[in-house]
Amino acid sequence: MNAWLSQHGAALASAFRRLWSAPLNTLLSLLVMGIVLTLPAFGYVLLDNLRDLGRNISGVQQISLFMSLDASRKEVAEIENQLKQAATGTWRFVPKEEALKHMQANEGMAEIVASLPRNPLPDAFIVEPTNTEPAALEILRKEIAGWPNVAHVQLDSAWVKRFDAFLRIARLALWMLAGIFAAGLIAVTFNTIRLQVMAQAAEIEVARMIGATDTFIRRPFYYFGALQGVLGGLLAAALVVGALRLLAGPAGELAALYGTSFALRLPVPAEVAALAGIGAVLGWLGAQLSVSLSLRKFD
Repeated sequence: MNAWLSQHGAALASAFRRLWSAPLNTLLSLLVMGIVLTLPAFGYVLLDNLRDLGRNISGVQQISLFMSLDASRKEVAEIENQLKQAATGTWRFVPKEEALKHMQANEGMAEIVASLPRNPLPDAFIVEPTNTEPAALEILRKEIAGWPNVAHVQLDSAWVKRFDAFLRIARLALWMLAGIFAAGLIAVTFNTIRLQVMAQAAEIEVARMIGATDTFIRRPFYYFGALQGVLGGLLAAALVVGALRLLAGPAGELAALYGTSFALRLPVPAEVAALAGIGAVLGWLGAQLSVSLSLRKFD
């Protein structure tokens, strides 16, 4: 076990030395890898933030439940109990008196409201469902509409469906883009490792002559490719965070136009680690392909 750890430690140390021995080449390679990983990573985080923004916009993915005008307090309490039993998510009760005050506060409505003989607005519940899938929202809307003393249930299902369709198309495009850039990252690593194998051809020949196995020869190159991928992933995460910080101000202003507050979500440590891990896997794969093809010339 100690010998195995020692071999892998020596291979990792060799990969670090190779990175440090050519700082300019290393920097350029990391920039290429970082940019390649930045585009799909930024797209993923941006779509996630866009989904949250869509949920936070006032009235979006909410169900408005309007009671009958003659509904009593007891009947309103029964509807609230049904909401609790259904465990649909969160909700808030808007009494008719509060709704009338909001209407009076609107410019030009005070005189109209004052001329009315009685309050024409019903009690209402604003429901924010846990499951915001369009199909689930429509099922919930129909269920609530069948409850007693519920006069009307409002859901902008068309907007929700369009928004959900846009997100699905964007995710598909992002996966396609990620596949293309992943192939590009593998190609960059492949070419870098191939040049290193060619530059160390004499050393590899000598190592084979004294009995070094292919696994021993390959291992430092694998670590080199994986290490480049990890550093490229961390650089990509830094670029994504920087871009999101620049967009934080305009995004907040956009959310304010829709009557809500919103802050862009930055990548969490788990997502940064996942990005570095993806970079490591792609770097290792590029190194594995390159070394396998390059070493055939020594057979």
